[in-house]
Amino acid sequence: MLEEVERWLADRSWSVADRPLDQLLAAKRAAGTTVSVVLPALDEEATVGDIVEVIRRELVDGLPYPLVDELVVVDSGSTDRTAEVAAKAGATVVHRDDILPRIPAVPGKGEVLWRSLLATTGDIVCFVDADLRDFSAAFVTGIVGPLLTEPDVHFVKAMYDRPLADAPGQGGRVTELVARPLLNLHWPRLAGFVQPLGGEYAVRRSLLERLPFPVGYGVELGLLVDALHTVGLDALAQVDVGVRLHRHQDGQALGRMAAAIYRTAQLRLSRGHLVRPALTQFERGPHGFEPRTHPVDTEERPPMADVEEYAVRRVA
Repeated sequence: MLEEVERWLADRSWSVADRPLDQLLAAKRAAGTTVSVVLPALDEEATVGDIVEVIRRELVDGLPYPLVDELVVVDSGSTDRTAEVAAKAGATVVHRDDILPRIPAVPGKGEVLWRSLLATTGDIVCFVDADLRDFSAAFVTGIVGPLLTEPDVHFVKAMYDRPLADAPGQGGRVTELVARPLLNLHWPRLAGFVQPLGGEYAVRRSLLERLPFPVGYGVELGLLVDALHTVGLDALAQVDVGVRLHRHQDGQALGRMAAAIYRTAQLRLSRGHLVRPALTQFERGPHGFEPRTHPVDTEERPPMADVEEYAVRRVA
């Protein structure tokens, strides 16, 4: 590990306990900073309501001064009761296709996160996945905290244990098999991030609006790499928030995720013209193994600061 990364680990890796809630509230009020929490959601009726309820109870309604100013669920086309459950629990629900309708939406998590910048106004934008179980408000306070108390920090990722069934630390298979090797080999200054692909991170809007967004699974790696090149390693940080429990993908879904992440890295390494790739996987059918070919996410959205509707809103 680079000496710079060892120093960064000592200076920019914290625990959620390092910043009590009353300290965060005082810092937020003194600076007049606003915080938006965004949950991208697709068919998450089983978990999204509990997450919203915890955030509202502990970080909005139950405080003399709210830590979270906006709590927004962006529904990317759910066929279940995700939107209804989220709204009932107290979130503002916005449908992906209703944000920036001039540009037709494409499937993908990154697409939802990009559009959420137009559906929120907070100085700090905190992303939280909507499939978390046994959710704790520490996922929000932990990653928002450094942005409220450390002026030089611009991007904070959560770190945590990720058990797989009963096996501690065995979750995050794509992280260990794909993302971590890519980062160590090509962006070694990012080798200190425990969960580079984690879906819980908070970023200053002033940085987010300058970054391109891969539309699919590569969004977390793309934002992290581009943030490094935009603001430097010392502006990035991570906070230990405990344990993350969520729904795990099957092997084939992980394969598609890995391909998208590799493609995102490849684009950042070459920035040249590449053939639109596809990934062929195999499923056993009535006549043996049958190929199934899937496109790999390659499209990226431009920095939101370059979008006319966003610029108009800022002037207004």
